[in-house]
Amino acid sequence: MLQGGYQSVLEASSRDEFRSEITRFARGLEFERFSAILVVDHAIGNSDFIAVENAPDGFSDIFNDPRLGKRDPVMQHCKRQSVPIVWNQQTYVKNDAPELWEAQAPFGYKVGISLALHLPEGRHFVLGVNRDEGLPTNPTALTRMVADLQLFAVHAVDAAMRLLLPTPTAPDVDTPRLTPRELECLHWTMEGKTAWEVGAILSITERTAVLHINNAMHKLGCTNKHQAVLKALRLGLIR
Repeated sequence: MLQGGYQSVLEASSRDEFRSEITRFARGLEFERFSAILVVDHAIGNSDFIAVENAPDGFSDIFNDPRLGKRDPVMQHCKRQSVPIVWNQQTYVKNDAPELWEAQAPFGYKVGISLALHLPEGRHFVLGVNRDEGLPTNPTALTRMVADLQLFAVHAVDAAMRLLLPTPTAPDVDTPRLTPRELECLHWTMEGKTAWEVGAILSITERTAVLHINNAMHKLGCTNKHQAVLKALRLGLIR
């Protein structure tokens, strides 16, 4: 189910469909609650927060105050890092915010996994799943759960940027122009090849393959090669 969900969320055509795909993914991992937040920074202390979530009645009225985010250890972690955080009550206790956990726990937010993708132009995508019950004690099972969330986020961020941001009044910039070599490198990256393997296929050095992939990432405005592949697919640059 999760494998199919990756492509489905990438192809979501509306905000409601995007929300449904995240709901299905979260339930597949046995989480009751989720939140997907697109953050757009305009200036220091001035950011827009666009959220898609399934918070219960009353929760948003209490916790959607941005000032709380400055004290929430999970949000502060996501603000500064791209490494996922696995959190529970002790996370809040250790960070001198036990009352925040006690306030959110009755709504079903007792444990969870959250992560952030930090994008160019001051944009960030935060994805979290939460539930009442504890997380797996088996390290392998927990690691797999975190990996599933990371992979889903890489697919979901492109749909979030497309569906949640306001439509610009000016025409979009032209489709980035990638060189044939950059497109070839992205194509083989899409096929799961490493930079060394791409170099061997194209009869170039591994360093040159990495250079082409990095150039493609820059032109596409992406922070890693996986996002670059997904954006190139959406733009029809590779198939």
